Amino acid sequence: MAPVRLTALHPLASAVTGVAAGAIAVLALPGALANATGLLLAGAGLAASAIFYERRVLAQREQIFAAIGEVKVRLATNAIRLDSLAQRVEQLPMSEADAAPARAAINELTAEVGLLGDLLQQVAMTLADHDTQLSAAQARRNAETAPPPPPVPAPELARIAHREALAAARAEAIQAEQLRAADERASIISTALAEGKVEVHLQPIVQLPQRRTRGYEALVRLRLDESTLLLPAEFLAIVEERGFGPTLDALVLTRTLAIARHLGSKDGGLFVACNFSAATWASSQALVTLSRILEKYREHAGHLVIEMPQRVFRSLEPTSLGLLGAMSANGVRFALDHVGDLRFDPASLHDRGIRFVKVPAALLQAEAERSSIDIAAADLGAQLARASIILVAEKIEDDPTVADMIELGVSYAQGLVISPPRPVKPEVFADPEPAKPVVQAPEPERPAARISAEILGYPTAGTSPAAALPAPPSGPAQKSPTPERLPFRAVLRRASA
Repeated sequence: MAPVRLTALHPLASAVTGVAAGAIAVLALPGALANATGLLLAGAGLAASAIFYERRVLAQREQIFAAIGEVKVRLATNAIRLDSLAQRVEQLPMSEADAAPARAAINELTAEVGLLGDLLQQVAMTLADHDTQLSAAQARRNAETAPPPPPVPAPELARIAHREALAAARAEAIQAEQLRAADERASIISTALAEGKVEVHLQPIVQLPQRRTRGYEALVRLRLDESTLLLPAEFLAIVEERGFGPTLDALVLTRTLAIARHLGSKDGGLFVACNFSAATWASSQALVTLSRILEKYREHAGHLVIEMPQRVFRSLEPTSLGLLGAMSANGVRFALDHVGDLRFDPASLHDRGIRFVKVPAALLQAEAERSSIDIAAADLGAQLARASIILVAEKIEDDPTVADMIELGVSYAQGLVISPPRPVKPEVFADPEPAKPVVQAPEPERPAARISAEILGYPTAGTSPAAALPAPPSGPAQKSPTPERLPFRAVLRRASA
């Protein structure tokens, strides 16, 4: 006989068992002891039933979350298979016209798989928010069902309590309205991100003191409608909270690579820099996805610079360092961003692919005035340059700060005083047109040669008519006889004869 599992029983079985045991105790035991024992057993059964029901609900929720996680794992596996299929299609000996439909279908499937993953993330977060709201509702219900405080006989105390109750109700209403508005805004931002309404604006990075443009930084914007454009500070927190950071980074990286392709067609060695979110740097899987995108656009990676915060660089795991090494091997350069102190090891930075160090101008000015013990701000640019690293001063707001940066030996500069971020022209993101075959222009027709008397066989001046007749062919090497030259008197005699 198979053993009976208690977890397989219905939660009400404990209540039924307790009530039955209590009834048996009432019938079997004598006097007041029977009633007390029966009530005790019935209460124990009901309490056990409530405990089992709560555990069963928790187990079901854990099963739901486990199922969602399994679906996400399968979606990730399918995404890897689609990427492998895309690589196989690229390797097949097909013409561009035949391969284009297959690439379009694979890209569409990849986008759908990513969208399904994001939707599953939304479902999981919605369930978590639902649990939080249920707990808050239960707490409010318990507070409402609590016995009211005893009446205060003093009229002044009653008025104070009334004002406090009104203030608490007003604060709760304001908090609920703020939560509702935050949820609505998060939903709008999530929808805009799912629809790909991401814009990239470029801010120039110039060389000092000539202020010649050497590169650009790609700054992300989110377009909600024709008149609403959100800055990163207005939506990045919500994006990272909802788990859409890697999706946003993939969109920005794709657009940045299109800009790098456009810059590659120009002279001057221009580059474009982009940022990744904290969630991407913390996830090796997200870095693998971005490295695959870079692998597909390897020919444009030489014009790309990826910015990395200083605290992220100092806390990278060995797996992430290996992925950064693979990106650097493909030609990608890195820049150290969000610098909080000037304690650098230039040789170590160069070994890990760092080619730029971006320091706020205010920090350089403060270090120059303080004369830090580690390194003087005026020597920082030269020390980094010896390791083939360029110092970039960012967040420059006025011209006196530009003059200070030149005195400190800063090579590159960036800020609003130089140029604000500007949108990118749509034709930059368009696919390049295939090269058309060069058609040679037809040669211009030469004017017909004027027919002369020599061609028609007429005699020229000073030539006898007999000499003008064609001579009979006497062989391939025989030359035509030289015309006889007559004196001018002989010509006059013939004309007067």
